[in-house]
Amino acid sequence: MVKILTAGGPMLWLILAASGMAIAVFVERVLHYHRVQINSMEFLNGVRNVLRRENVVEALSICDATPGPVARLVKVAILNRESGRDGLRSALEEAGLTEVPPLEEKLNVLATIAQIAPLMGLLGTTLGMVKVFTVIQVENVFANREILIGGIWQSLVCTAAGLALAIPCYAAYNYLVSRVNSIVLEMERAATEIINVVTDAGRPEA
Repeated sequence: MVKILTAGGPMLWLILAASGMAIAVFVERVLHYHRVQINSMEFLNGVRNVLRRENVVEALSICDATPGPVARLVKVAILNRESGRDGLRSALEEAGLTEVPPLEEKLNVLATIAQIAPLMGLLGTTLGMVKVFTVIQVENVFANREILIGGIWQSLVCTAAGLALAIPCYAAYNYLVSRVNSIVLEMERAATEIINVVTDAGRPEA
């Protein structure tokens, strides 16, 4: 392993640094999505029961104590409960627009790394071949075998490292995007139910 790291040259260390950044971003985003994704239907049922007792303060406290965009949308709906269905819908749409960017935060880092990792590997490959041909040009047929092999090693290692970073980064990016889409879809479903919950609050049960 030490021999491979040494053979890869300076570009390999940049690829390794980028891989460390990608891992950190992926782990942070996975943990964040795990915290904010809740069972929205169960949460809304609890809020509905509280609102039917006309306990608005407790409903707001439940929203504050629950993480995630769904809980914040419910809070917006409760605070705008006197606005009617159209007013609620407008308030929820505006609130939803502010919730999406934090979910997508840092995903561009993974996308960028996935795109430039092969280019970084290609640059390392090019530098390795430049090293080889420089030795050949300077020393002609008496070129040092070890130096030639070192240049070829650098080329192969950098190419492999760049691809080995780009492939999982691209897969991780698509996975996180699917998680964001899932959360956004849950927000849209919950928003429709939230309007019914708030407008039905205070009505006697059938």
